[in-house]
Amino acid sequence: QVQLVESGGGLVQAGGSLGLSCSASGSIFSINTMGWYRQAPGKQRELVATVARGGRTNYADSVKGRFTISRDNAKNTVYLQMSNLKPEDTAVYYCNLEVANWIGRVDTYWGKGTQVTVSS
Repeated sequence: QVQLVESGGGLVQAGGSLGLSCSASGSIFSINTMGWYRQAPGKQRELVATVARGGRTNYADSVKGRFTISRDNAKNTVYLQMSNLKPEDTAVYYCNLEVANWIGRVDTYWGKGTQVTVSS
């Protein structure tokens, strides 16, 4: 089993910055893609950004140039640095990890979510 612990988030004014982190522990051999998703009230969960094990990143158009995703493979941790935040960034943010265990099984795990609120 794998446990994810998210931290960061909170309340910030428009134009401000926040950072999120998500650390994994447990039965982990390696972590493939790591990512962040978000879900605003009344909306579907959407992709924010992903980072592959080799470092290749992918961003939603709405956050390009404002958000930066990174990872520390030694710490099994993924980060999301958010800047120039907008009220429309308000949502619950979830980390998502594709984890391979020691017998070759690959499963996807979700964090419990952390609230990000951007006031205008």
